[in-house]
Amino acid sequence: MTRAAEGSAVTDASDGVPGWALPALERVLRRVDVTRREVGERFPLFAEPGSGRWTTTGRGSWTGGFWAGLLWLRARCTRDGGDREAALRVTERLSPWGEVDTATRGLILWYGTALAEGPAATALRSRAARACRDAFDAGLGIVPWGAAFGGPRLVARVDGVPGMVPLLATVDPGAATSHLRRHLELCLGEGSFRWAWECERPDRWTALDDPPPGWSRGPAWLLLALADAMHGLGVDGHTHAVRRLMPARAVPPADGARPEGPLDTSAAAITAVALLKLGHRGRAVEILGELVRDHLSDDGRLLDGCYDLRSGTATRHELVWGDFFLAYGLAVLTGLLPPHHA
Repeated sequence: MTRAAEGSAVTDASDGVPGWALPALERVLRRVDVTRREVGERFPLFAEPGSGRWTTTGRGSWTGGFWAGLLWLRARCTRDGGDREAALRVTERLSPWGEVDTATRGLILWYGTALAEGPAATALRSRAARACRDAFDAGLGIVPWGAAFGGPRLVARVDGVPGMVPLLATVDPGAATSHLRRHLELCLGEGSFRWAWECERPDRWTALDDPPPGWSRGPAWLLLALADAMHGLGVDGHTHAVRRLMPARAVPPADGARPEGPLDTSAAAITAVALLKLGHRGRAVEILGELVRDHLSDDGRLLDGCYDLRSGTATRHELVWGDFFLAYGLAVLTGLLPPHHA
């Protein structure tokens, strides 16, 4: 990173910033540069824990915004023109997702543009927000999960909430609030967590089994969405929900029903960012510290992420969104970014 970037970070332990935070961020951002050269015009998805070789996608799938976000994080730290151009090119390639029928547009187009600089990214974010508003179903109170990835369309699913809430809030705060509220009602109802619900008619929802109740990223995604809503929408009164979603372990198992199974560091990184946004800095530092100490490789790879335990896909891997949220959390912790920048 440049001297200017280094100088903008607070590293004095007396200011509450641990000494490991900035070196860890530098390692992660060096990994971003290595990844960029390896994947070329494709989007990284997950990487083998041994070789570090990436499995990639051509269009980015639901994770493409996190790759753009990582490139913008690096560009903001280095202030290098080449890094900025690389971030801009990838962000522009997210444009087709604006009209795709999926609630993951929140993940793709909020996190792919929120750290971006320049009018092109701003225009993309605005167009995507309007498209999501147009997809809002007032009768259901949500932007439906959509049909882009197969399966039933009229579904409320927890990973369709983060990103979507702040994106909708830029054009329709009422729709954003409704989208969050309906997912909270469904996912945090009586009994165990349930992370996906299909609508049979406006007044009848049926819980789906995938993702399972013990899914690691369910609480993390919803906690992140709550943190954004409590800041950007002025939503309050959700202390009980925040308490229920707080993690028992710094790094959770990928499925709580299999506590001795694979971990999911990506869920921990998401949670750490949510906690920083909510003002729970001490707990966030504990989580980030464990990730850096026990799961971050010397060459900047956040290992032990679990993409999909049920199918056995990438169960102990580096995941592009895990890298993004770790980098974002470290950037907030060191003072390089404010908590609610993205």
